[in-house]
Amino acid sequence: MLALASDHAGFEYKERIKTLLNGLNVPYQDFGTGSRDSTDYADWGHRASEAVSSGRCDRAILVCGTGIGMSIVANKHRGIRAAVCESVTAARLSRLHNNANVLAIGERITGWEAAVDIITTFLSTSFEGGRHEKRIEKIHSLTNL
Repeated sequence: MLALASDHAGFEYKERIKTLLNGLNVPYQDFGTGSRDSTDYADWGHRASEAVSSGRCDRAILVCGTGIGMSIVANKHRGIRAAVCESVTAARLSRLHNNANVLAIGERITGWEAAVDIITTFLSTSFEGGRHEKRIEKIHSLTNL
């Protein structure tokens, strides 16, 4: 199950992403927002990120104006590795090397065609493991502080 959320600045893409996911037969849960009315990205980002952190969802796609705010919110949650991706290469490497489980996209800075390619790459790329595994373990280890 994929968690999906946006603020008002990402609402149009969130709605388009739902259509894309339906076409790819990817099950999702929409955590809001439900309109273009001004709202705070943190409210929606926390809801979707908690669903991933708790294991109710496997991954998430979060959309705001730049993707930055949503990624900051998501990375506050235990077990989340959120990546803002503005290219297919970043999306692919975020999965291969970082095992990113949250994709953040900026509707105001990423064209829709690029967003589709980024999303499909994020969804279809698996973690490479190997030498990257120990690095991922260090992300969530408080003993490294």
